[in-house]
Amino acid sequence: MEDDDLLRYSRHILLEEFGIDGQARVSAAHALVIGAGGLGSPVALYLAAAGVGHITLVDDDTVDLTNLQRQIAHTTARVGQAKVASAQQAIRALNPEVAVEVEAARADAALLARRVPQADVVLDCSDNFATRQAVNAACVAHGKPLVAGAAIRFDGQLGVYDPRDSQSPCYACLFPPDAQFEETRCAVLGVFGPVVGTIGTLQAHEALKLLAGVGGGLVGRLLMFDGRSSSFETMRVRRDPACPVCGGRHDGAPAVCS
Repeated sequence: MEDDDLLRYSRHILLEEFGIDGQARVSAAHALVIGAGGLGSPVALYLAAAGVGHITLVDDDTVDLTNLQRQIAHTTARVGQAKVASAQQAIRALNPEVAVEVEAARADAALLARRVPQADVVLDCSDNFATRQAVNAACVAHGKPLVAGAAIRFDGQLGVYDPRDSQSPCYACLFPPDAQFEETRCAVLGVFGPVVGTIGTLQAHEALKLLAGVGGGLVGRLLMFDGRSSSFETMRVRRDPACPVCGGRHDGAPAVCS
C-alpha cells in the first residue's frame, strides 16, 4: 500500500476491527451496484471513499431535475446525462484511484448473469420488485452476498442475504416472487430525501463490513427504519426450505423508491 493510500484510509486503518488487512481486502474488492439513484448515490460515494478497488454501476435512467432532492451523486449541470455516467464523474472526483465501470442498461437476467459472477458483493439499489427478484436470483445462483435496501415516504428497510451461509434466507424467502401487491413509487407517494440517504449509507456500511471481514452483519435480520420517529427495529427472518429460489441450494414486496 502506497503512502498516499495509508494517509487517505488512515481512519479506517486505525480501527482495530478493520486495520490494514481489512483495508487491503476492500482495495482488492469488486462491488456491483444496481441502481444509481437515491440509494445508489450514497452507496457509490461511500464505497469509493472507502477505496473499494473496482465498482460497477448499472442503471438505464438519466438524471432528472426531480432526482436532485435526494440523489446526491448528481448535479444540476448533469441533468439529462445517464445516471451511471454522472455517478462515475462524482466517484472520480472523490477518489480517482477507484476503477469504475458503467452499464447504461436495465439489470436483466442476461446482464446479471455476466456481471454478478465478477463481483465480491452486490448492492441492490433498484426501485422495482422485478429487478429485485432478478438480482436476488443471480446472487443465489452465483453464491454472492447481496445487500438490498428500499425506501418510500418516511420508511426504509435493509437486508443482507448471503448464500455462502447455510442459515441465511434470500430475498425471495421474505418476499416470494409470485407475491401479489400494488407496487408504489415515490413519483406518486413521495419520499423524504434523507431516508434514502440513511438506507443507502447503511447499505455501504454492511457491504464494507462484508468486504473487510468485519463481523456483526445483518444476515438473518431485516432492519426497518421509521423516519417519522427516527427509530429502528429489527425482525428475525429465517430461510424458507420451500423457497423457489434458494430452497435446496444451501448446504453448509415492499414499496420502494430510488
